[in-house]
Amino acid sequence: MSSSRLGLRLAACLLNISEARTKHIVENIANAALGRNGQKHPEVSVLNIFSDQDYNRSVITIVASVDELGNSVLAACLEAFQSIDMQVQEGIHPCLGAVDLIPIYPLTDVGVEECGAVARSLAENLVLHIPGCSVFLFGEADLPEKRPLVQRRKQLGWFTRRDFSALEPDLGAAPTRRCGLTDDGAWNCFEE
Repeated sequence: MSSSRLGLRLAACLLNISEARTKHIVENIANAALGRNGQKHPEVSVLNIFSDQDYNRSVITIVASVDELGNSVLAACLEAFQSIDMQVQEGIHPCLGAVDLIPIYPLTDVGVEECGAVARSLAENLVLHIPGCSVFLFGEADLPEKRPLVQRRKQLGWFTRRDFSALEPDLGAAPTRRCGLTDDGAWNCFEE
């Protein structure tokens, strides 16, 4: 039976974190997406964890109902912020922070506009829960412009800039140190 016949409205997040070399940190972040305070959420699944040692970056694929995905990703982001030390993080891929990119994609009976709304809500929650957090929006979360990620990276000098303190985020404080990216929608900068 297909998920649409069951009434499931699913979306996915490919959470990019700036850690791949310490397996237990990556696993703790993935586990945080599955539940809070020891309570597991059966409507949330981690489908895959891909870690690149050279980049020192992992991508955690989280799937949930569109109504639960934002809370699940927020829990994983909070764990990443507490666990990843950006003062010692090294890798060949440019990054701003513990959480570097949070793209959200529709899977079943969900539109891209709704994923953009989830991303905007998540971005607002990140700014509320993480002191010094900066968010750069793109895609459906970047209203009204809807700039693609490639365009945003070029505008921000992603692959060339080394002084990120001059960046003006869409939400949150201007970064004063290395921070991060968020979603089909947003890009998060976390300060430490």
